[in-house]
Amino acid sequence: MHLWSWLVAQPAVQRGTRGQGLVEYALLLIFVAVVLIALLVILGPGISNVYSDIIAEL
Repeated sequence: MHLWSWLVAQPAVQRGTRGQGLVEYALLLIFVAVVLIALLVILGPGISNVYSDIIAEL
């Protein structure tokens, strides 16, 4: 009988974790976006200077 109660409880456990993967992917995408924005803020002026120098040479 213990096995039966375990099998009946499984869908309830899975229902609670169904959206967990989506939340984890969303958090990962937010983290990547924050890191990219930080890199652009830090490296942006240097990249802008490189492009300005290239355009000036043309």
